Amino acid sequence: MSLAAWGGLLGAGVGFGTILALSRVIVLRRPRLDTRVLPYVRDLPQLAVLPELQAGRAPGVLGGAFGPFLRSGADSLDRVLGGATSVRRRLERANLAMSVHDFRVEQVLWGLAAFAVAAALSLVVMLRSPGRAVPLLILCCVAFVLGALLRENRLTTQVRERERRILAEFPAIAELLALAVVAGEGPVSGLDRVVTRSHGELSADLSGVLAAIRTGTPVARALDEMAGRSGLPVVARFAEAMAVAVERGTPLTDVLHAQAADVREAGRRALIESGARKEVLMMVPVVFLVLPVTVLFAFWPGVVGLRLVTP
Repeated sequence: MSLAAWGGLLGAGVGFGTILALSRVIVLRRPRLDTRVLPYVRDLPQLAVLPELQAGRAPGVLGGAFGPFLRSGADSLDRVLGGATSVRRRLERANLAMSVHDFRVEQVLWGLAAFAVAAALSLVVMLRSPGRAVPLLILCCVAFVLGALLRENRLTTQVRERERRILAEFPAIAELLALAVVAGEGPVSGLDRVVTRSHGELSADLSGVLAAIRTGTPVARALDEMAGRSGLPVVARFAEAMAVAVERGTPLTDVLHAQAADVREAGRRALIESGARKEVLMMVPVVFLVLPVTVLFAFWPGVVGLRLVTP
């Protein structure tokens, strides 16, 4: 073939590849249907994505290449570790929009990251001493297991942090709701007013309750579901008191004031107990930092004076 023919074929290939890349960029930049509809149904409960719809989404290059491997690894990890019910419970308490399988995939990713770090360090060590290949391989496997367990420990930490924020927000939410009820509003309308004017973890849970009520769920059932999902007894008592007030018309103001006072008192006791437990740690900077500096400042001028006087 002549040089002009080769140039024509090369130009046609480059042009065809450019057209394919541009068409793919246009498809990726096009907003999805859920992105366009979400602003109008933001207050409705988010339903889980069906597997067939999720499979219909266009995966990325990495997802298409490593997705089956990650899914099989997540299934194997779930069979080895078990405890899917506990993980699902903690995901609900942490308010994370993921399934147990998605969490297992993240555990596999954390394990692979730890395995990669350990493998890089092991490769450096093995270049100097090739006889340590088997112990280093065992170390890499242990690093994978530790990475997966670290992700589960991180989930527990997320649950505790969210519950701590809920406890910090609860007295203000309860007082505002009690004020709305005293002003003449019903429990549900008062709850709507409080949720629209507050932000936080507890407000997010209460907005989910309101969304369930607006979609036809009975008020008592929605509040009972919130009490069942919550891992905090005070939030469960709050939801049960709200459900009883809606069903039987019992007074709610005194109950909310009492619960807010109990939470504040419990927080005060926890702070005092934490200070008592850390009393020894609080003495460490005093004994090992402040006291030596004070002694040095007190005796150093005398030592210098003795050196000047002593021949």
